[in-house]
Amino acid sequence: MKTSSRALLAAFAVAAAVDLVSLLAGAELGHQIAKPLLMPLLAAYAVTLGAPRLLTAALLLGWGGDVLLLSDADWAFLAGMGSFAAGHVCYLVLFGRRRTSPALGALYAAALVGTVALLWPDLPAELRIPVAGYSLLLTAMAYRSSALGLLAGLGGALFLLSDTLIATGVAEWPQLPAPDFWVMLTYVAAQYLLTAGALRAMYGERRTTV
Repeated sequence: MKTSSRALLAAFAVAAAVDLVSLLAGAELGHQIAKPLLMPLLAAYAVTLGAPRLLTAALLLGWGGDVLLLSDADWAFLAGMGSFAAGHVCYLVLFGRRRTSPALGALYAAALVGTVALLWPDLPAELRIPVAGYSLLLTAMAYRSSALGLLAGLGGALFLLSDTLIATGVAEWPQLPAPDFWVMLTYVAAQYLLTAGALRAMYGERRTTV
């Protein structure tokens, strides 16, 4: 792997550590500074390894969602969800028509229906349809990610988990201690694993590391 790639991956790891520690410590300024750096650094790392444009676009659309969700405004939440949704479309196109397990698809479908059904009564009325639509797209991405192998499949599953944690917060369900920490931990791991899995599937192990 190139020296520039290693440096960018290290910078991404440092930014992720700063963000997660800031969330645990309640240091909002650290989170505000570190979070917007994550996806640009990961995207730059991927580009140095010859990432396809769809992967880069997915990561940068994730960055747009990250920045928008730093605001507590309702419009920012919807716009952020839209940015992430566009990123999921990029991922879905990137995955192409590679085969995936029908049994896994059934499990994801059951998880989608069950989660939306449970969340629906507790979601704000104006968010029910957008959240349901986004959940369908996210679940499709998570399922199809397994077409690129174990790494990407785990990344898709963690992305689904991360956004489900956000949805439970919106529905005002009881939360784990430091809920934002768990959301970001699963999200950062998801995006990295999707990136590593996509690069490995396309170029092999010699050009990528985990």
